[in-house]
Amino acid sequence: MTPSETTAGDGSESETPRIVALVLAGGTGSRLYPASRSTRPKQFLPLLGPETLLERTVDRADFADRVVVSTRSTYEADVRGLLDTVDDVVVEPAAKDTGPALAYATHAIEDAYGDDVAVVVLPSDHHVGDDDAFAATMRRGARVARETGRLVAFGVDPTRPDTGYGYIEPGTDRGDFFELAAFHEKPDAETAERYVDAGYRWNAGTFAWTPRAFRAAARDSPLGPLIEALDEGRVEEGFDAVEPTSVDYAVMERVDDAAVVSLDVAWDDLGSWDAMARVLDPDADGNVVRTGADDRSDDELSGDGREGDDPGALFVDSAENVVVTDGTHVSLVGVDGLAVVAWDDRVLVVPTDEAQRVRDVVARLKERGAF
Repeated sequence: MTPSETTAGDGSESETPRIVALVLAGGTGSRLYPASRSTRPKQFLPLLGPETLLERTVDRADFADRVVVSTRSTYEADVRGLLDTVDDVVVEPAAKDTGPALAYATHAIEDAYGDDVAVVVLPSDHHVGDDDAFAATMRRGARVARETGRLVAFGVDPTRPDTGYGYIEPGTDRGDFFELAAFHEKPDAETAERYVDAGYRWNAGTFAWTPRAFRAAARDSPLGPLIEALDEGRVEEGFDAVEPTSVDYAVMERVDDAAVVSLDVAWDDLGSWDAMARVLDPDADGNVVRTGADDRSDDELSGDGREGDDPGALFVDSAENVVVTDGTHVSLVGVDGLAVVAWDDRVLVVPTDEAQRVRDVVARLKERGAF
């Protein structure tokens, strides 16, 4: 199989960079418990409409010539059963975070398409408000990756100080991109305000690179033993030789010539339940409802779901709440600022401003073998 000489969907000629979209679908999304579980990670959930988050991501990847999905063996059958339009599914030999996963998938893409194709890495749990603007930015980042040989990080223009995201500090403006000055970990509230005022971007976990550039950068990193083993066909030995690590820590934070391409679209990482309040339309009291079994389009969904026979939730003297269910009706009386999730036989109740703490619940459930 050889790479296309045109970019899918726009009829452009070979001068447009050849692009492979690499969709990451191997995580579990523990902060979206109980809808997300060990056997049903969040990318397989229809949280924003009739399509799953994974399907929405693949649809958004129509800017690329080819679409490849990276997942783990546990989810391979689900991915293949859900998607019939992708060009390949790469199965990670072991679940060791995004660093090893991307090293392995990038190596597979290089084998199939060559070492100068632009690989655009897309997490499968994001909300994007303007697919056309998103696609144009992905193409620009792919062009920067191929023309400069740099590793590219897409940085979202922030709309608010947020302690739930890492930040990217842009350096010198080079026209189509900024030099990447530094990555910054998730900050406290005061630091987040300072980052936004200074023009820092949210780290979207979205990247572009050529296999050649990624291999060169990763060889002198914690992923080095895996890169060497992949070159020699010793896949399992390579995975055994590295620890779980993110691609940010293993590679992106260590290179001195990375680039930042600004992503100026409505964007959200659907990593915790408070995000639903930002991406769904609220009622007059700021409550939002999402019924997972609901097959209406985004435009037909409203804060209290009054269009249907069963609105999914009833609010009495309650405001600023998030309710997500797989069909069970939920009633809230006299409470504000809660996320209430009823899925399968489990119910979660947490203040929306403490939604990140759901990971603590999951940690305890994992200790009991109940996640």
